[in-house]
Amino acid sequence: MLKLNPETRALWLSGLAAAYRTAAACAIVAVATLFGPAALRIQVAFPAFSYVTVILVITGASLGDTFRGCWDAFCATVLTVIPAILGLWAIGPAELTTALTAVVVGMAAFVVMLPDHKTHLVSKRIALGQIVIIYVVAYDKGGETDPVMHPVHVAASTAVGVVACVIALLLPYPGLATCQVKKKCKLYADNASEMVKLCVKAFCANDDTSAQAFVSQAKSLSIKGSKLLNAIKSKKESMKWETIPINFLKPYCMKTAEKLQETEMPIQGMLIALQNIHPFPPQILDQDLKDHLDNLQENISQTFDQLKSCMPFDLATFPESNHENLMLSPHTFPQTHKDLPSFFFLFCSNLLQRKMKNNSLENPPSPTDQPSKKSQKEGLFEWISAFVMHRRFTLALKCSLSVGFAVLFGLIYSKQNGIWSGLPVAISFAASREAVFRVSNLKAQGTVLGTVYGVLGCFVLEKYVKVRFLILLPWFIFCSLLRRSRMYGPAGGVSAVIGAVLILGREHFGSPTEFAIIRIVEAFIGLSCSIVVELMFRPTRASTLAKIQLSKSLQVLNECICTVSHGCQKECLGGDLKKLKANVNVLRKFIEEAEMEPNFWFLPFNGGCYNKLLKTLSNMVSLLVFLNHANASLQQENLSLDKVEAEVELFKEMMQPSLKCFESIVLVKSLNKLEKELQKNNACDTSSDLELGKLSIRQNKLHTHGPNGEDEIDNIIDSYLKTSYELVFGEGCEEVKGHEVVLSSSAFAFCMRGLVREAREIEKGLMELLQWENPSSHVNLYEISSKIDALYNI
Repeated sequence: MLKLNPETRALWLSGLAAAYRTAAACAIVAVATLFGPAALRIQVAFPAFSYVTVILVITGASLGDTFRGCWDAFCATVLTVIPAILGLWAIGPAELTTALTAVVVGMAAFVVMLPDHKTHLVSKRIALGQIVIIYVVAYDKGGETDPVMHPVHVAASTAVGVVACVIALLLPYPGLATCQVKKKCKLYADNASEMVKLCVKAFCANDDTSAQAFVSQAKSLSIKGSKLLNAIKSKKESMKWETIPINFLKPYCMKTAEKLQETEMPIQGMLIALQNIHPFPPQILDQDLKDHLDNLQENISQTFDQLKSCMPFDLATFPESNHENLMLSPHTFPQTHKDLPSFFFLFCSNLLQRKMKNNSLENPPSPTDQPSKKSQKEGLFEWISAFVMHRRFTLALKCSLSVGFAVLFGLIYSKQNGIWSGLPVAISFAASREAVFRVSNLKAQGTVLGTVYGVLGCFVLEKYVKVRFLILLPWFIFCSLLRRSRMYGPAGGVSAVIGAVLILGREHFGSPTEFAIIRIVEAFIGLSCSIVVELMFRPTRASTLAKIQLSKSLQVLNECICTVSHGCQKECLGGDLKKLKANVNVLRKFIEEAEMEPNFWFLPFNGGCYNKLLKTLSNMVSLLVFLNHANASLQQENLSLDKVEAEVELFKEMMQPSLKCFESIVLVKSLNKLEKELQKNNACDTSSDLELGKLSIRQNKLHTHGPNGEDEIDNIIDSYLKTSYELVFGEGCEEVKGHEVVLSSSAFAFCMRGLVREAREIEKGLMELLQWENPSSHVNLYEISSKIDALYNI
């Protein structure tokens, strides 16, 4: 018998569960439309759209998602059917032409997409699909179309699909998002508990080899933990729709999920510290500290076990035996920068302990997070301009043109089958930016795969038309796994399901083979129109946007470094940190898109180099988060922190010029063009001015060395530690508070040193990137930066 590891088994079970729910819903639609009462079959005139509704609502859904899908379908029907009845009554189906139908579809699509983000995307996709069916079918049938009953039949077809989804999610037992979150929380609790054990074992290891083995295991669990947290976050919205039947479970899941997310950060900090400790065991480790860490690890595991036994987080108690704080030996303090990783590990373990004990450690809202009040006195021109340029307007216009042109050219190719060009565009329209070429390619491949499977299914069950939908069951299982693959993803998987369902679940469309060919051609027309419209609205390549976003991220990083100070409030740095995190996340999305877009005649995208820079920026965000926590802890004590502010200013002077330099260098497209621009504007003769010293080159302070050749940042950190030691033990802090100040000061120093080290990695990455883009040029970042200053400061 085939043995599967737990992760593979969980993947299979998840895929089978999703496939079962989808198959059950489609089977319910098939039974209702093929064997149901005649009155029902008359009303459900478009069973194909019932299947499409099922796929849109139930794919990977829980019961909460399905309830929301019901509401989305109702909203879509209100947005579509009532205006369509009025529109068909006013125009008259017999008066519709190819061009008029495309215009009406485009206008209706614009109205549907214009409402704000509170209208869910599934609702808009269902509405767009209804619009295409109502008007294209009305044009095809002409005067035979009833202006009232035709839209009602579309609404009835939608309702059958939604009801089938609800029944499928209830039988044989409800597929609750709350239960899924509860299960994920328990898995994450196990995972986090094991990570803490491994971190403590690594810290107490007797040699480097054993420590690195434990760290490697912990890093592997860290990746698994991040996936579990993402799965928990993805179900947060769904739990809000599961109210009455599981109201007693929801508080547990919501609060526990939030608290588990809070524990991720300090555990990641422990891993960062372990990767910087060398050699093992650290000098600070003694028997008392080892006993304390073992006790801490044991009590954290007990707290996680309480969560697993269904106790709410705010009732879970941190064992009394570990309520006392970490007590270091008298006058224990890091002597040099080499001791900092050990103290940073203790700082993170202490932070984890506080987060496990306290019910709330939320940061106060930042002033920068408060919405700024806009001036209420705006001229009519400014208001219209702001509205036209608004993202919603642009998105609605893009959707209108995509669906309108798809319907237009689809009808020109085939009046009877023009619906199949507009429908794929309508039901897969994305509100966010995506890699349009790759996604369209996946949709095309998925459509072809599903259509071919459907044709083969019709051939196998040619004599059993009424039951041939049964052959969809293995296809649902395959496509549920296909959706999770990197090769096809959700776009290809959903297209493959719809492609097969529309072949096997239809009647009275003629020969399956002919219909399959027409459907593929129409789908190609629709996808081509969506690509062209997308390029009209987004002519800038993702690789260019990634370069611009990298510059913005470096600019915001520089702003964060400017705010680092023992005198600043925590809220100030917190606001800049949120801004930096948002910019780094946008950069990540652009890099992912750029890696998937075709090169054509452009320079290939250097994904490896950009991913290195992204990883470095992410590390710097983490270090700034810990620096922020350490600074806030220090500010709670009544200490003269001004005494160590001089070293902090030296750190900032070391970082800021380089970050400012990096920010401008990233945007350089070609060094040869830069040279020509300098000569054209007579800014300087770079070759002679460099030799004569007329071109002042920006000083590189990142690699400054002391008089004995030592790294300048190490001198700054050692001076900071010396002054902090005098500050802590010279002002007579209480013993417990003194230990906390020691850990916070050490963490602050560790983060400063780590930020400089990561800035040097950014410098290496930018040099590699510029050299790759300009292979025949000599790359000196600071010389290039000086040339840019000379060019733009003429």
